[in-house]
Amino acid sequence: MQKYVCSFCGYEYDPEIGDPDSGIAPGTAFEDIPDDWKCPVCGVGKENFEPA
Repeated sequence: MQKYVCSFCGYEYDPEIGDPDSGIAPGTAFEDIPDDWKCPVCGVGKENFEPA
């Protein structure tokens, strides 16, 4: 699965890890994350992420 990187702070979303603190289970593809999800580091929206 494709990793995505926040264009503001550099946080990398890894689908193998997910974002458990935000309720995103391991194995969740970036495309399947809800549209209202925010970067756990800087708080910007999903639209500010780019493929790694």
